[in-house]
Amino acid sequence: MDFTLKIWRQLDAGSKGKFETYQVTNVSPDSSFFEMLDTLNQQIIDQGEMPVSFDHDCREGICGTCSLFVNGRPHGPDTGITTCQLHMRRFKDGETIVIEPWRAKAFPIVRDLVVDRSAFDKIIQAGGYISVNTGCSPDANAIPIPKRAADLSMDAAACIGCGACVASCKNASAMLFVGAKVAHLGLLPQGKAEASRRVQQMVAEMDSLGFGNCTNMYACEAECPKEINVSTIALMNRGFFMAKIFCEKEEL
Repeated sequence: MDFTLKIWRQLDAGSKGKFETYQVTNVSPDSSFFEMLDTLNQQIIDQGEMPVSFDHDCREGICGTCSLFVNGRPHGPDTGITTCQLHMRRFKDGETIVIEPWRAKAFPIVRDLVVDRSAFDKIIQAGGYISVNTGCSPDANAIPIPKRAADLSMDAAACIGCGACVASCKNASAMLFVGAKVAHLGLLPQGKAEASRRVQQMVAEMDSLGFGNCTNMYACEAECPKEINVSTIALMNRGFFMAKIFCEKEEL
């Protein structure tokens, strides 16, 4: 398979970027998208030029670092997968593929297709953890947990923090990410003790970092590689409002 690639090249956040056009030939349809980019970079290096920078680590859909906008969609044309799990058979032979980085104020470009997603780390540091020492792990059935709560918590915990929700949202909202992190801890008994503090601090940090608000377009859910449901946003909003009411009553 042969492809024309239009790739965003940018030296750093302070430089102007532009699309550069490249040709790749004899690509196996069973190659992953990143294997195709590896082939391209080898061609570029052989020509004595600077290769295209892109983020990757596990290449197994686990780490969430493979943040690419492919033909106008986060992670490409497939659903429920990350870019590293995308295969070239999803494209037509001779197709032009446009590759861009995430576009969000809170995710400044580091170089080419690499963005700084440390804003997510700051949100986690604001409260996305349980600070109470619970001792050794209890037996699986020692703490009764309703099955629905356990299922919702596990579904939310599948979030890998890739940022596709932010990239797909017209407001660059991080509410699906924050909602998932709040839900997967707050639904379990170990996380309930700090639930009010957690949701307030994480939402405040999200707002301070420049992420937009949710306007219920559901693009985040549609493009999430782990198919996190927008119901986590509703859980977060409910928890936030309840925490505000509870705190105000305490102050009175």
